[in-house]
Amino acid sequence: MTNVKVFRRKNEIRGFAIRGHAGSGTQGEYDMVCAAVSGIVYTALGALDEMCGIHTYREAEGNIDMMLPDSLEEALRCKAAIILEAMEIGLRQIERQYPRFIRTVCKEV
Repeated sequence: MTNVKVFRRKNEIRGFAIRGHAGSGTQGEYDMVCAAVSGIVYTALGALDEMCGIHTYREAEGNIDMMLPDSLEEALRCKAAIILEAMEIGLRQIERQYPRFIRTVCKEV
């Protein structure tokens, strides 16, 4: 199962952590849920980089961690918030369709 933690502060997404492999495909076959999660997350990371100049994620062994810098100026923070909210919406849509393979939870930081 893929586990997604969305970190919020004062109702605003500040970052996220993704762990695990969905395992929706049989051994050696294409995993549609992992592909969908990857597409959404990497699109968000690319948008944060290209539209906001934010490149603060770490990736190791398929796990991804990202936290926004605390010192973001207001305009960039607003852009980043929209990108991250859209990412969370996409991940929750996948979760509604495939609840056995992905779980998304929010955590206050």
